[in-house]
Amino acid sequence: MMERPLRFCMITTFYPPYNFGGDGIFVKRLSNELAKQGHHVEVIHCIDSYRILARKEASGTYQDHPKVIVHGLKSPFGFLSPLATHQTGFPLFKSVQIRKILEKGFDVIHYHNISLFGPKILEYGKATKFYTMHEYWLVCPTHILFKFNQSPCTHPLCFLCSVMQKRPPQWWRYSNLLKKMAKHVNLFIALSQFSKNIHEKMGLTIPMVHLPCFVPKDEMIPSVPNPSIGHFLQEPYFLFVGRLKKIKGLQTLIPIFRKYKKAKLMIIGTGDDENVFRTMAKGSNHIQFFGYLSGVTLEAFYRSAIALIVPSICFESFPLVILEAFRAKTPVIVRNLGGMPEPIHESGGGLVYEKEEELVAAMDQLLYNPSYRNELGDRGFQAYQQNWTEEVHLKRYLSLIQDIAMKRRQPIDE
Repeated sequence: MMERPLRFCMITTFYPPYNFGGDGIFVKRLSNELAKQGHHVEVIHCIDSYRILARKEASGTYQDHPKVIVHGLKSPFGFLSPLATHQTGFPLFKSVQIRKILEKGFDVIHYHNISLFGPKILEYGKATKFYTMHEYWLVCPTHILFKFNQSPCTHPLCFLCSVMQKRPPQWWRYSNLLKKMAKHVNLFIALSQFSKNIHEKMGLTIPMVHLPCFVPKDEMIPSVPNPSIGHFLQEPYFLFVGRLKKIKGLQTLIPIFRKYKKAKLMIIGTGDDENVFRTMAKGSNHIQFFGYLSGVTLEAFYRSAIALIVPSICFESFPLVILEAFRAKTPVIVRNLGGMPEPIHESGGGLVYEKEEELVAAMDQLLYNPSYRNELGDRGFQAYQQNWTEEVHLKRYLSLIQDIAMKRRQPIDE
């Protein structure tokens, strides 16, 4: 551990409530856990980017620790600001604001999803620099390595893929800008071994380390049924939690549960393809949508589920929902793709499938053998406590900072 509090700056395009997925949630959790340990944390994120993609204002309220200062950047040019960054790779209309914040001086600058800040931002500021690879933006213009919006990408055709997905090509990617800017980062963090391997396979020669994410123990909520949802938790059900987009694979579950009458499918989340999925499920009493849920309500759904199913059809790096299920002593069934099987194999807390019949067999196994279901849930929980809590993560994280400081022969606590 460090002998004095450190000053951290987190830089991320999206931060709650101006966020869509797990990357923003992870940055929030990391920032607040560091603050609880006495460190000073400032977060830079882009409100313009959220607005242009969400086409609406953010909703919901999120509280941060008093030692966390959040800078939500906006430009008088509105949507033109992230658009200019997308094309040039430079934070053109926000560079002055960013540099002014960084002039305060930080021990660590930690980059996360910087897609709409651009690679040029990696040059800004003087500090130990980390970059967490939440997705695949460094090697993929669409972030997710999902070729032509149809299947996982192993042989890139980036220009054609971008056009087919109605995204303007990023001209800066055809220069050496990213290669030059990456040299300013001390260490790149991969959330799964799969992510580390595929970045290397794609030709990225950068210093990388595998450090999985975490979910905090203090978010655990006692298993007290919420009266408004109590009746939903009485019948046996499997759970899906995530963004309602094609890449998350919900469309592969709905036809199964239209035929599978032994248990229900409870769906928690919102997203661009929600109406498509609701239409697919129309008329089925075994499939129910609950929209976005959090806190005690979401925890109750986790705890009472037979299992969480993660059917993503893209190269997920390390879905946080797997750890959230383990924390609730709920087993997880995942598709054998990307980084999803890693926590299952490491913990023994779930099952892996490739074909539909394998998924149905796994569901039957957990439904009809409660003791086995509980055994897997206990395994997942024990592995969570050993590997994926805030204490474990921060110990490894701060150790990486100290290692870099020692290599520079400039100990950060002197």
